[in-house]
Amino acid sequence: MTYPLKLTAVAVALGAALALPAASDATAQIAGNKIRLGVLTDMSSFASDSTGMGSVVAARLAAEDFAKELPGVSIEVIFSDHQNKPDIGSAAARKWVDQDGINAILDVPFSSVALAVSEVTRDSKTMFIASGPGTTVLTGDKCSANTIHWTYDTYALANGTARALTEGGGKTWYFVTADYAFGHALEGDATGVIKATGGQVLGSVKHPPNGNDFSSPLLRAQASKAQIIGLANAVGDTINSVKQAAEFGIAGSEQRLAALLMQLTDVHALGLKNAQGLYMTEAFYWDLNPGTRAFADRFAAKMNGSRPTGNQAGVYSGTLHYLKAVKAANSTDGTVVAKKMREIPIDDALFGKGNIRADGRAVHDMLFFQVKKPEESKGPWDYYKLVRTIPAKDAFRPMAEGNCPLAKM
Repeated sequence: MTYPLKLTAVAVALGAALALPAASDATAQIAGNKIRLGVLTDMSSFASDSTGMGSVVAARLAAEDFAKELPGVSIEVIFSDHQNKPDIGSAAARKWVDQDGINAILDVPFSSVALAVSEVTRDSKTMFIASGPGTTVLTGDKCSANTIHWTYDTYALANGTARALTEGGGKTWYFVTADYAFGHALEGDATGVIKATGGQVLGSVKHPPNGNDFSSPLLRAQASKAQIIGLANAVGDTINSVKQAAEFGIAGSEQRLAALLMQLTDVHALGLKNAQGLYMTEAFYWDLNPGTRAFADRFAAKMNGSRPTGNQAGVYSGTLHYLKAVKAANSTDGTVVAKKMREIPIDDALFGKGNIRADGRAVHDMLFFQVKKPEESKGPWDYYKLVRTIPAKDAFRPMAEGNCPLAKM
């Protein structure tokens, strides 16, 4: 089911502009003087806190912020719940592309759903800006001219955390890994970095996704005596792993815990007592600088005080860059806009400066954090301390290693 917002993203901001007798020359080629954005996300399951309605709000804020740049053009945001199922996600995307005139599809957490959506938009006039999924396949074998991968991927997460900890003395690792493609990719990417930086992987234990009892894999990891226990899982699995690691006293021992995918909302659910000392890599943190704090305040005002996750910030940043490209290209044709998105630099208050490569990878700085101790926190949502900034040029997989056909053209 698709859910339109009761108020379009720029209804207030453009109220006067829509009364103009004709569009300006700058927007003359935008069909119907309308841009339609569809946020395809998890509205009802375990990633809904880190994406969900927060992603819709982020897209809406980007539309509001860019409204003045496109006088006479309305920007509408609708959304749909893909229920974490590729068939439902691709069906929703197909309807948006074929029937509803959606110009860009945003967010799409879960790699399997994102890959299905990328195939739907591949030969269409619709853009896909993926802020939610982690798979590097989107910029590898299955890259598409119409797909931009925005926030993070498994390589960037594994590279950031594994490199920082191994270079910092954590030479031996043991993985607790979710037994599906995403978990395998996280472990594999991290293993490559660990070995390349002089470390050693002592072993790995797989667990079924969406589990509740992690005592057996954690005790095996603890018995390995590895300096770093790497959690190659996500959302509920990571939360439960960290909780039980705290119960076993792992977090406070000589062993250190590293989450290869952790969102701010996961730390919030855990609480600092359980999450303290945890290491992770993220693309964004709300309390990083005045620009991120200003955005977070606006977001919180619409989200009952919650602060934005990296995925939600990625929706804002990707949407803003898309709208800049629409204006620069004077078109909503996905093929034209995708080319323009690659041509113009990324530059916003949330992700800073960057660029989009031929393979569709948005390249920007990544951030390596440690979770604060309870006594270090100054208030609600004050959870991270920055350990290292990973420069954009070092953060993501080199394009030559991805086997994307577009990179060879």
